[in-house]
Amino acid sequence: MRLYVLEAGPQLGRTLVFLHGGGGAGWMWQHQVEAFGDYHCLVPDLAEHGKSINEGPFSIHRSAEQMAELIREKGHGGKAHVVGLSEGAQIALQLLSIAPELVDCAVISSALVRPMPGADLIKPGVVGFAYRISVPPFRNSDWWIRLNMKYAAGVPGEYYPQFKQTFQEMTESEFVHVMVENQKFRLPTGLQNVKSPTLVVIGKDEYAAMRKSAVEIAASIPGAKAFQVHHKEKLRLAEQHNWNMATPDLFNRTLRNWFEEEPLPAELEPLQKG
Repeated sequence: MRLYVLEAGPQLGRTLVFLHGGGGAGWMWQHQVEAFGDYHCLVPDLAEHGKSINEGPFSIHRSAEQMAELIREKGHGGKAHVVGLSEGAQIALQLLSIAPELVDCAVISSALVRPMPGADLIKPGVVGFAYRISVPPFRNSDWWIRLNMKYAAGVPGEYYPQFKQTFQEMTESEFVHVMVENQKFRLPTGLQNVKSPTLVVIGKDEYAAMRKSAVEIAASIPGAKAFQVHHKEKLRLAEQHNWNMATPDLFNRTLRNWFEEEPLPAELEPLQKG
């Protein structure tokens, strides 16, 4: 493994792998690592992200292969619980499709497998141009970074130092690969072979394509359950998407209850088709 991986927790017991979203890094799982001190936690910075920024190129399939290697190498008993959010959830799905035997239990949060409106415009040249006009001119602009952090990413202010560093270090290659991979990803084959308990979740106000994706994913994995999260407080769409940071207590209770086969929090309601 050439990727940077934070390893925390006891050297005995169950292994838990956290997969961050595109454009982020392992720092986004800070509250989860703290809450799951009784688990053996593995938190990679994916290729072209964070401390793995020079380990490109990033792709969902390659990342899934790297995660399979990580679990075989460091997972206790050669298996792990896997939690993925956004692009990390897409990677978790790909991992389930290529190496289901490595996953004890899975949580798939906001994995897109259906096209978003305007997806045809997400081409390398267009995305590269968007990067050049929105990132390099503002690398040292605190107001622009804070604006993106709050409204585009839904990241709480406590993460500003990490978010700012990630924004300033972002390369055009990373930006292009993350955007293109996210939009072209579709439901992988082989999910009918998954035996791991799988929880599929989305925020109640997420886009229609995300809702349809969650329903399709759950229907493709035997025994999978799909839920939408009704937050008690009013959250922006981006905050609902990155709810592990916006509402860490609820996120952590959801994970622990799912792993330990306890009833899920009342804020999670079964997701209906349509």
